[in-house]
Amino acid sequence: MFEGPVQDLIDELGRLPGIGPKSAQRLAFHLLGAEEADITRLQDALGKVKAGVVFCEVCGNVSEKQRCRICADARRDATLVCVVEEPKDVMAVERTREFRGRYHVLGGALDPMGGIGPDQLRVRELLRRIGGQPTEGGEQEPEISEVILAMDPNTEGEATATYLVRLLRDFPGLTVTKLASGLPMGGDLEFADELTLGRALAGRRPTAL
Repeated sequence: MFEGPVQDLIDELGRLPGIGPKSAQRLAFHLLGAEEADITRLQDALGKVKAGVVFCEVCGNVSEKQRCRICADARRDATLVCVVEEPKDVMAVERTREFRGRYHVLGGALDPMGGIGPDQLRVRELLRRIGGQPTEGGEQEPEISEVILAMDPNTEGEATATYLVRLLRDFPGLTVTKLASGLPMGGDLEFADELTLGRALAGRRPTAL
């Protein structure tokens, strides 16, 4: 244990996902030896991410404005929606350059053991979009013809996809597809390479409604 502020910093860094005690200690001592200007830039960035970042009123992705750059881009196909778990998954799909539609970010995956059910996810917002209801901003969105379910290939992701399929089968004329095989079970969409994810997206298949 270190004294005072140093240990406090190590403890706070250790709360971050993926940061263990040793990593937290290394980061803390790196910051301790950093230039004042570097610390100021980090402080400014942390302040801006809390004060200046909102969630898109349409898709739920992180944004600086009410609508993210993807939803605001008129060149994107608004009738094609890719449903993902987290904002980081949007960037993973974007890197493939295979998808020119829009997104819907659920904000996680179903995990009953962890206390995450449909009410904790942006499921109602998805149904509202598909049903042609206005967004929170009151604007009418184009009719959606296809929904691509791009959940992580793990137990929670599969459960979420199955649940959504049951909900979406009641919408007439709606095509629901899932990513093709090639993504390893138990993995995260975020860490899939562009080629594998691109092929999975291009080879998506209809779900059994």
